[in-house]
Amino acid sequence: MSPSFVPGVRAPGELEAGALSLAFRERELLVVEDEGGARLPRLDEIPLPAVRKQYLGTLDGRQVVSIELDAGVAAPAGMRFLGLRELHGRLAGVHCRLAFQAVQIVAWDRDHQFCGRCGAATEDHPEDRAKRCPACALAHYPRLAPAVIVLVERGDEVLLARSPHFAPGVYSTLAGFVEPGETLEEAVAREIEEEVGVRVGDVRYFGSQAWPFPHSLMIGFKARYLAGEIRLAEPEIEAAGWFRVDTLPPLPSSISIARTLIEDFIARKT
Repeated sequence: MSPSFVPGVRAPGELEAGALSLAFRERELLVVEDEGGARLPRLDEIPLPAVRKQYLGTLDGRQVVSIELDAGVAAPAGMRFLGLRELHGRLAGVHCRLAFQAVQIVAWDRDHQFCGRCGAATEDHPEDRAKRCPACALAHYPRLAPAVIVLVERGDEVLLARSPHFAPGVYSTLAGFVEPGETLEEAVAREIEEEVGVRVGDVRYFGSQAWPFPHSLMIGFKARYLAGEIRLAEPEIEAAGWFRVDTLPPLPSSISIARTLIEDFIARKT
């Protein structure tokens, strides 16, 4: 997030009318159509009733709030709803990052109105981003699912694969969720062997990305091929192969850390 964004849990008083607002109809963000582009509305520009609001902090001293709208509302005149993947290139980078955070906070707030242990109505924690059960004292924090995403190299080749839900022709790096009790390095080795039958080593951390599809933290790694022939874990993986820089297939969107991993490989091999 931008260094000018200061996260917060409780607004110091009433929300300001000019607060930067991230209002969601389920997972679609309400934006103002502005000279062929889009921008985030102010709180006082949104004529729709809020189901719930969540204070997120301040950006350049301006309050930031997320809003849950009713699932059936239509966009007001001059506004439209955009899916999260449509925001890239339409909103300023920091506003996209805020949207990725806000959609997860909205979903967490909506889905934790009652305690999952005893069923009692929850209440906001006075200090933390959490719901607290007054009956059994269980605390419910926003859910976050860590997942590893891995670029496997074999000399001048990189291992890429595609799942049936990808756009036609697109290949990407392999990824999977970390299981309870695993280290990240163990998750890398297991996922690669499970999905394509290949063993890897020399696992090195690359970077991470908050990924709100629906509530993941993508932890990127590079790894070196050790042994094995490609064996697809169908139907999850429908194709996989080794590619050189000059034979790369269509690649994932630049919004993803998968693309960043592949572009790093391209830069080192050209």
